[in-house]
Amino acid sequence: MAHDPSRVRIAAWQFGTSILLVLGSIVLAAAAHGQTATIGRTWPIAEPDALSEIEARVAQQPPNIADRFGPREGWSSMQSAVLAAARTDRKRTVVPFHTLDFEIRLPDGKLLYPKGYTFNPLAYVSLPQRLVVVHPRDLGWALAKARQVDWILLAGGEKARADPIALGEKVGRPLFILEERVKDRLGLTVAPVIVEQVGQKLELSEFAVNARRPAK
Repeated sequence: MAHDPSRVRIAAWQFGTSILLVLGSIVLAAAAHGQTATIGRTWPIAEPDALSEIEARVAQQPPNIADRFGPREGWSSMQSAVLAAARTDRKRTVVPFHTLDFEIRLPDGKLLYPKGYTFNPLAYVSLPQRLVVVHPRDLGWALAKARQVDWILLAGGEKARADPIALGEKVGRPLFILEERVKDRLGLTVAPVIVEQVGQKLELSEFAVNARRPAK
């Protein structure tokens, strides 16, 4: 059966967007500013204002509800996937093969790709930015290395847990936590590491930052 790139691209897009959506869903500090313009006729909105409804619900909650959850650094949603510290500088490549967990059929019902079909998503989609993955202690290194469009992900593994929201506010840049799904999908084992798409592979550049630091 001949491959139909337009159909495989559906599944490839699932892979690409899964990474972006996972990362986007764990944005820990970001500011958005927008401008609007009115073109054409307008009508008043009959539905209740969603923000007003949310604010009303919040006002009904006990004032000390935040205390029930404890410090942010203890929240499970703030826990990063653990990576070891890089011992040497090295480069390696990973092909993030993806296996379909659903079947793809044509509009007439004919099976095009069965569940379990494995392919390389990078043959169909591109990652628009690099991922700079570091432990919190190496955040300064990451800020110096990262381009404006790159995403910085904080890995776990240090004894002291950092607050990514507070760190992001301090450095004035959005920070993300490293999720287990992203760690496994990208084949990450150590940090610092910069992940970049090169052709149809992911190039992982690992840096032994701490090994080069003088002992105190």
